[in-house]
Amino acid sequence: MPETRRGLAYGTGAYVLWGAFPLYWPLLEPAGALEILAHRILWSALTMGLLVVVLRRGRHVVALVRDRRRLALLALGAVVISLNWATYIWSVNNGRVVEGSLGYFVNPLVTVLLGVLVLGERLRRLQWAALGVAALAVVVLTLDYGRPPWIALVLACSFGTYGLLKKKADAGAVESLAVETAVSGPFAAAYVAFLVVTGGSGFGSHGVGHALLFTTTGIITAVPLILFGAATTRVPLVALGLLQYLAPVLQFALGVLWFHEEMPPGRWAGFALVWLALVLLTAEMLRHRRQLRLAAVDCAPV
Repeated sequence: MPETRRGLAYGTGAYVLWGAFPLYWPLLEPAGALEILAHRILWSALTMGLLVVVLRRGRHVVALVRDRRRLALLALGAVVISLNWATYIWSVNNGRVVEGSLGYFVNPLVTVLLGVLVLGERLRRLQWAALGVAALAVVVLTLDYGRPPWIALVLACSFGTYGLLKKKADAGAVESLAVETAVSGPFAAAYVAFLVVTGGSGFGSHGVGHALLFTTTGIITAVPLILFGAATTRVPLVALGLLQYLAPVLQFALGVLWFHEEMPPGRWAGFALVWLALVLLTAEMLRHRRQLRLAAVDCAPV
């Protein structure tokens, strides 16, 4: 199998797994979102530690820990991704799968906005138009929900910020997540211990099968990450940029078709505006990339 096709298969696998998360988190109920989050961090830390050993990335982890600037960025990233994970788990287990999917639809637009506000990037006209349509979508959805779509906004902003921090840290996916879960691991362990001491722990209280499901949270976190990492080295970033919409599409479909969440006309209108914004953003990305390619060909020596 050619490397590009293999990379597309890896990328598709990663985004399909992320898109199927709404089917997984309810299996851990009646545990609350914070307990599920704590176990996800603990088992992810253990899984990533084993991966670091198996993949022989120990030197890279040590280098990250010794670099104060990168360690600080990853520590802040650990806080932000923990907020993202907790919000998403809560949204799924409280019947807000559709709104959670909205967060990941909006995320590319938030990433563009962060590029302007933090990195000082300049936007082209069609990108500004996409952001304007997205802002209108937020207004429409606020009117429909009777409140701002805070779950979607928290998910989009936290994941966009996390991506920015990872970009600045410039570290590999496995070793960076290993450091992040190691940073947040002690806090997760303290919370799990508190639940056990106070009798509020759901781990082990609902049978062996339920307890074993908790132990898979680390694998569930690691596998799509590994697939994504394998895809990034084999396919163009444009292809990955298009694949990223697969996860929220699946989440949205699950919310509407599997969980039968309500979708009144106003909500459909808001989502339609978000999708229009993404079409504009993607079209501009492809057009700009084509222009750069043609310019490179024109400037190439004969």
